[in-house]
Order: sequence, then C-alpha cells, then structure tokens
Amino acid sequence: MQIAKCKLQIEFGLVVILFLAMPLAAQDKPAEAIKIDKQKKTVTLACKIAPRKLPNLNEIYPIEVIASAPKGQKAHETVVTFDAKPSDIHKALESLGLKPGKPAKGEGAEAAGPEVKIFIELPGAGGLAKRLPIEKVLVDRKTGKTMPNLKWTFTGSISKQPDPNKPDKVYGADSTGTLIAIFPVTDETVFQTNLTMKDEPLIKLDTNTKVLPEVGTDVLLVIQVP
Repeated sequence: MQIAKCKLQIEFGLVVILFLAMPLAAQDKPAEAIKIDKQKKTVTLACKIAPRKLPNLNEIYPIEVIASAPKGQKAHETVVTFDAKPSDIHKALESLGLKPGKPAKGEGAEAAGPEVKIFIELPGAGGLAKRLPIEKVLVDRKTGKTMPNLKWTFTGSISKQPDPNKPDKVYGADSTGTLIAIFPVTDETVFQTNLTMKDEPLIKLDTNTKVLPEVGTDVLLVIQVP
C-alpha cells in the first residue's frame, strides 16, 4: 500500500514537471496585446469595452476618443480600453511601411498623415467574429444616428519633457494613454480624425449599445493600412 502511494506521488510529480516544461503555445497562452499581419497589412490590438461612467465622476461625458488606457487621461470618454503602450502600436504601423504625420491640437489645427481604416471586432454567435467600422459603434447623443464615415490619420504623438530639469523626453501618448482621438483636444495620441475643434461643440457622441457587448467584454481593435 505504501509503495503504491509513493508511486502515485512520483507519477503526479512527473505530470506537473512535464506541464511546466511545456511550451507556452501548448498551454493556455494569453492573447498577445498587439498582433501584426504583414500580409493583410493590419495591426490588431486586444481591448475591452470601457465603462461609460467611472466611480469617481458624477456624470457620463461624451465620447472624445476611441481607445484609452484604463487609467488614461481620457478613460471617461472612450469606447475601449487597452493595456499596450501607444508607442509600441506606433512602431507596429511603421513596420508596415507607414510614416507618421503630425498631430493637431486646438483651434484651427488639422491632423496630417497617412490614412488608415479602423475597425472593431466583436465576438459573434458560434465563435464567429463580427467586424464593424469604428463609426458604427458611435451614435449622436440627440438623434441616435450612427457617426458618418471619417478619415482616420496616423499622426503619431508629440514627444514631451516630463521633468523640465531633465533633458529626457517621452512619447506623449504613453503618458496620456490615448491612442485614437476624435477631436484635436490632444496631440499626445497616435491617431486623429479629419474633424476640427469647430466640430466638437456640435457633435456629442455616445456608444452604440445596440451593437456593442457589455462592459468588460474582450474585443479587438483592427487598424488596416491601405
């Protein structure tokens, strides 16, 4: 009896060792935050549907950005949140041959850079994903109509000097956590639209709850290079 028990313990120990030695691909490997497909010319980012109201705020603000870090500067005004570094997404776009333009900020400023297409990929029935243009997940707060098609531009972020007493500079969007801005309210972002600050008072957006899943659902943001 004692011999059988020892044999069972040894066999169990071997199973544990073999499992730990298995390559990650054979285990339950978490999805990569950023995936680059050079053949399809896409950069895909793992995201989650963001809450529309944060616990520390009393109201729900209109959507001004598409993607933000969970604790980013615009986390209260975003469609999705993500954990990757915006500068890494910038590098991913450059690996597909795209060169950033120039971000816009404030009155009279317009974003410049190569155009991209942005989609959100939602989980579908039977495991089939559903891909929508990002405009389809945005609606006008008053009319409920979906957002017209926009031009999405790879501007890249400005660099900034966090400490005036030190020469070191950082990629601005890594500090704000903002990836995609709808209006030129910040130049510390990686993508912007063709809208200007003149449009901001007229366009008040919210998420389209008819097509988006519940808060916290895993989704994908797909950036398509022409």
